[in-house]
Amino acid sequence: MTSDNLANSGATAGGLIGGFLGYVLFVAAVWPFLNKAGQPGWTALIPIVAAFFIVRAAGLSAWWTLLYFVPIVNIVFAIIVALRLGKGFGHGAVFSVFLLWLFALIGYFILSYSSNTYDRSRIA
Repeated sequence: MTSDNLANSGATAGGLIGGFLGYVLFVAAVWPFLNKAGQPGWTALIPIVAAFFIVRAAGLSAWWTLLYFVPIVNIVFAIIVALRLGKGFGHGAVFSVFLLWLFALIGYFILSYSSNTYDRSRIA
């Protein structure tokens, strides 16, 4: 093996390990979050399906999830979902934008493992 092949195999292994670790953290953060929001937690195991249920927890139809696939619109839609989720858990716009949109994994961990309760009537 040449040094280029060794470097490529190391980068591939590192990418796989990093991706798997990210997936495990995503599931650990989103599963209890979905349970608190009255959605099936096991759907966190399949990220695209989890997106449907996160949008439903925000009080929107699951069909709205398709907006995540439209460039530019997906950014605005993600902010709307974050604001609605934050409101459902009794948080304001600053928490929602910074911890549910910019640093979503941290925000989902906070909502999942804190004493916050979800109330869908706050969203309407």
